[in-house]
Amino acid sequence: MHESVREVHVSSEPDSSYFLRLTWKGRGLASGFQLLLTDGQDAWRGDVSEAAVCEEAEELEMQTERYVDDLQRALSEPDGSASYSFTLTPSPPGRGAAVTLGYEKVQKDISFRLGSVVLEAVPEPAEAVRELLIHSLQRGDSLQQHNQNLEEQNQRLRAEQQRITAQLKRYARGKETLEAELFSRFVVVLNEKKAKIRSLQQDVTHLQEARSSAGQKQKKDSVRSEQTAAQEDDEYGGSTDEEPEEEQSTSASTSSTQERSTASPLDDSLKDITDVAPCRKRRFRHLGRPDTVVKRASPQSSHRLRSSAGSVERRRRRRRRRRSPERV
Repeated sequence: MHESVREVHVSSEPDSSYFLRLTWKGRGLASGFQLLLTDGQDAWRGDVSEAAVCEEAEELEMQTERYVDDLQRALSEPDGSASYSFTLTPSPPGRGAAVTLGYEKVQKDISFRLGSVVLEAVPEPAEAVRELLIHSLQRGDSLQQHNQNLEEQNQRLRAEQQRITAQLKRYARGKETLEAELFSRFVVVLNEKKAKIRSLQQDVTHLQEARSSAGQKQKKDSVRSEQTAAQEDDEYGGSTDEEPEEEQSTSASTSSTQERSTASPLDDSLKDITDVAPCRKRRFRHLGRPDTVVKRASPQSSHRLRSSAGSVERRRRRRRRRRSPERV
């Protein structure tokens, strides 16, 4: 059972005030409802069936759901965006006589009747007024209890909000502290990495410089060796030619004179030593000319072999010249 009470004003009696009590079963007014109207002294009661509700909706050519919604707003809720007016006939109602309560909807200066109900006089209006007062008090108590529950819930939510706000502030401070600490650690690590990178770059630079200096030194050594080989080639090249006969004889006589002047008593014993030069000469003849061996070697090695071969040949010639006078 659902109940609602509201104050209504009758258009024919603007100074009067009536209280209308609506009672219905089920989820809405479509299944029928009961009305109780009182002015505080007299009371009238009436019922509206489900068939009457459907008939009124058909007459107004409205859907039943929409009609029930407008009907519930007019009979139970205070005036909203759309105003509702009530009429009571006869006006003023007679004591103990039946009255007809009509309700209309006024919207944009246009009014149309939602319906009407015949109300019978209640034999004991005091009891009806008492029931109305009891319902009003119960409704007030329930609303007050609901309001108190809402206040308690509001206080609880406010306390929860304060607790969450304080916790969030604490978390924010902790977050800032942690960020500062992590940033300081990151700065330290970053500086260490930068120092390591700088040291590695310096090592790479030193290695590159050492490699470049080593390459330059190697180039210089190769150039020097080539120059030295060229100089030796020039020196030996002039001495490998055949010496004139006069110079050879002069050098041979000079060498023999020096040998005789510097000879010691042991020279007699040295004369008995057999000369191995012819054997060496024959061995060189069997081996072949040095030029054929030099051609297979590299340019530098061929140059060195040529110079060494020329020096050996010059020594051999000198020895032959020195021995030739003695044999004669």
